[in-house]
Amino acid sequence: MRRDVLVLCYHGISERWPAPTAVTPRRLEQQLSMLVKRGYRGATFSEALTAPTADRTLVVTFDDAAISVARLAAPVLQRLGLPGTVFVPTGFPDNGNLMAWPGQEEWAGTEHEDELACISWDGLRDLVARGWEVGSHTRFHPRLTTLTDGALEAELSGSREDCERQLGRRCTSLAYPYSDLDDRVVRAAREAGYLFAATVPRESAAPLPLQWPRVGVYRSDTARRLAARIWRRGRR
Repeated sequence: MRRDVLVLCYHGISERWPAPTAVTPRRLEQQLSMLVKRGYRGATFSEALTAPTADRTLVVTFDDAAISVARLAAPVLQRLGLPGTVFVPTGFPDNGNLMAWPGQEEWAGTEHEDELACISWDGLRDLVARGWEVGSHTRFHPRLTTLTDGALEAELSGSREDCERQLGRRCTSLAYPYSDLDDRVVRAAREAGYLFAATVPRESAAPLPLQWPRVGVYRSDTARRLAARIWRRGRR
């Protein structure tokens, strides 16, 4: 029987933020509990792609490293016995700037702008100590296909080096911002030293180490709606 590696992609976790990518803690726990009851066992992204130890492997990833992931998501995953993987844009921890890039800038200056704060490096070290993986989400979350070769190399190699310097361990995984990639970007990711990279494809995609498809999870997804999209047949 072929092993099933299911990789989910979350962003912010919030009780009150109405962003389409924000999921409430209660719904996060319902969704993951459903999968655990169905026989899925947790692994980090790199572990799952290297040597999954279960017939059904669940990888819970979080793009952007919003502070809510440490405060609200980590306790949920700990209760369920699951590790997480968080992809951090390394230009934001500890610099005081909000992650108000295109697609999120509308929340800056509103009552929800605190949702745009990034986890600190100390917070990321704490997640690593709990068994989480911290991967790169570039430095400043650009659309990689629009960059010059030099800027692309700086975003990819620079963010990997930031992670390794701050966390004291090898960084081998990447999530492409906006899932924006082409052959040049994938080659650059390989040349920058990444072994694995994640995306959320808009249509069916073959699972390749540097183009691994994830299922995006959004505010509108109930457990039933998510179930319809994550079973193998639905993912095809």
